[in-house]
Amino acid sequence: MNPRVSQFLVRFDDICPTMNWALWTEIETVLDESGVKPILAVIPDNKDHGLVVNAPRSSFWDKVRNWKDKGWAVGLHGYQHLYVTTQSGVLRLQDRSEFAGLSYDQQLTKLNRAIEIFRREEIEPDLWVAPSHSFDWTTVRILRELGLHTISDGLSRFPYRDSNGLLWVPQQLWRFRNVPAGVWTVCFHHNDWTNAQLTAFRAAVKRLRSHITNLAHISRVYADREMTFSDRIGAAAIYGFIRLAGYYDRLRQAYTG
Repeated sequence: MNPRVSQFLVRFDDICPTMNWALWTEIETVLDESGVKPILAVIPDNKDHGLVVNAPRSSFWDKVRNWKDKGWAVGLHGYQHLYVTTQSGVLRLQDRSEFAGLSYDQQLTKLNRAIEIFRREEIEPDLWVAPSHSFDWTTVRILRELGLHTISDGLSRFPYRDSNGLLWVPQQLWRFRNVPAGVWTVCFHHNDWTNAQLTAFRAAVKRLRSHITNLAHISRVYADREMTFSDRIGAAAIYGFIRLAGYYDRLRQAYTG
């Protein structure tokens, strides 16, 4: 992979039996027709009422296995998607968490239960996607102990493997943007999309298709890359941009009602 060009990973969060299935069918068609293999963050046992958009699909886990068969990456998206602390964890992006701030034993229990559900459904977990980007170093320790080797999170420009052997694949964007060289994961939450957002997504995928990659490829290319000082500086800059962008978004909402 050429490190002087921008590459995108596509990620969809909050994948669960009660998600917006009508819209998802349209999205899946776009992904299939373009050959894009996304990351899907699957909630093992969703209890978040805010994610109940449609009646639960009894065929949900059949769909998940089908996505895996297509070469799509399926990530463990927490356990029940219930926020129980106001801790922001490692990344300091959201002041709410299902894991950050809990004890080792509490986190271990949740993660064991989440993994048991995946394995019961014949899906071997290897990828972690934290709800609201909130997890702490205790979470990371347990993930390593339980055999999960990849984290879809972080704010560096390139993936890297940490000193404990975990591969961090950064997630820095929530829409396609003009960005400098790097590996950029664009995270989408489709449950409340409008038709205009679907149309914009379809157009962006078509326009940027040559720059869209997949997790399996990225994992091979960056398997042995270590974190550098430039990664730390870049992550700090991206964090500052995200916080500033969030401030201006809130300001604009205040003045537009």
